[in-house]
Amino acid sequence: MSTQTASKKVINGWAMYDWGNSAYNLVITSTIFPAYYEAVTGDGNDKTINDTVVLFGREFVNTSLYNYALAVAFIIVALLSPILSSIADYKGNKKQFLFFFCTLGSIACTAMYFYDKTNLAFGLACLIIACIGFWSSLVFYNSFLPEIAAPEDRDKVSAKGFAMGYTGSMILQVICFVFVLSPDSFGITVGKASQLSFLLVGIWWWGFGQFALKRLPKSVPAGGSKSSKQILAGGYKELNKVWQQLKSLPVLRRFLFSFFFYNMGVQTVMLVATLYGKSELNIPTMNLIIAILIIQLIAIPGAFTIAWLSKKTSNFTALMITIVLWIILCVIGYLLPRDGINEFYGLAVLVGFIMGGIQALSRSTYAKLMPETTDTTSYFSFYDVTEKVSIVVGMFSFGYINEISGSQRNSVLVLEIFFIIGLFILISANQLQSKKKYNEIIQH
Repeated sequence: MSTQTASKKVINGWAMYDWGNSAYNLVITSTIFPAYYEAVTGDGNDKTINDTVVLFGREFVNTSLYNYALAVAFIIVALLSPILSSIADYKGNKKQFLFFFCTLGSIACTAMYFYDKTNLAFGLACLIIACIGFWSSLVFYNSFLPEIAAPEDRDKVSAKGFAMGYTGSMILQVICFVFVLSPDSFGITVGKASQLSFLLVGIWWWGFGQFALKRLPKSVPAGGSKSSKQILAGGYKELNKVWQQLKSLPVLRRFLFSFFFYNMGVQTVMLVATLYGKSELNIPTMNLIIAILIIQLIAIPGAFTIAWLSKKTSNFTALMITIVLWIILCVIGYLLPRDGINEFYGLAVLVGFIMGGIQALSRSTYAKLMPETTDTTSYFSFYDVTEKVSIVVGMFSFGYINEISGSQRNSVLVLEIFFIIGLFILISANQLQSKKKYNEIIQH
């Protein structure tokens, strides 16, 4: 872990990876791909809330199938990341893994250009592979944070990464927006404009990813004489080692439990928002894209504002405030009227303000609570697995509740429960930390 913040060149290089890969998160996860998926799997009847599709002989609600596909991707990421982290720590080749998953995800995005209503399985496969590439790369990207930033600078550097990501992805989104809204000007259909957007995401992600990789420092290999089998098993052993160490780190342990629950809500909301707006609220595609752009614009000052709030109060206090706001937003989302475009815009403003802040602050809080160690990748692998398993639970819960109840609104209520549980655990972690600081003062 670094005690001195790296040069501006290195920090900017690190943040530029967020600039590149966030295009996937915006265009593929949040805007154009979900709307395109809903269009090619729907029946075209706006009065129908739940459309169904058949895959491998089973009928699914199309939005639930989308949720399940993403959940499968996150299961794979959760299983892979400990092995990959072990190899990266041992070989000191985090940059090579970052390059591999950046390339894998980029290729999957470009392949989406060929997805249409005739090849549903192909489209979902591309979605899963792109998701694996994006999230697997993040465990290595995140693990650079404690190596390039001193503890007192991690909130600021983490927020800068998210801010750069929002800025870069928004620029590409606007470019794609031009194609989707004015396809006739380019002699193409709306569907082809969407497919072209997927192609552009792959190129954008890979290109800026290479720029970032050139500026990131080389990792120091752990070395030793382990066999390949020991290295492969090492990742899970490292996870177990971190888990055992958490027993002597009660504040960090409670924070992770809290993160597990409130992250279910945050990530699921971000992953299902577009399909929720399209299917449940009947928001037109153009208005959905505008709403997502509003979220990106507001998220930039929001990330820095919440970082400032954490500095003025504490990380835990700032996180508790944002979680309370998320709980309120879930209630608003549940009550939104169908065809309520203006209300949806209002919700987008509120979501944008706290969305980036809670992610950036969660990452930097974890980095601050970590003990002094050279195994940063192992610790961030544990954080990554916690995050991915929580997303799996969140996505499966959202999709399953939708299928059995016939309404995504009921699924939103389940997300609110996750936020409430996370809030109460975080309150207990904050109380424990305050007691620990008080005891330290008394002892000195």
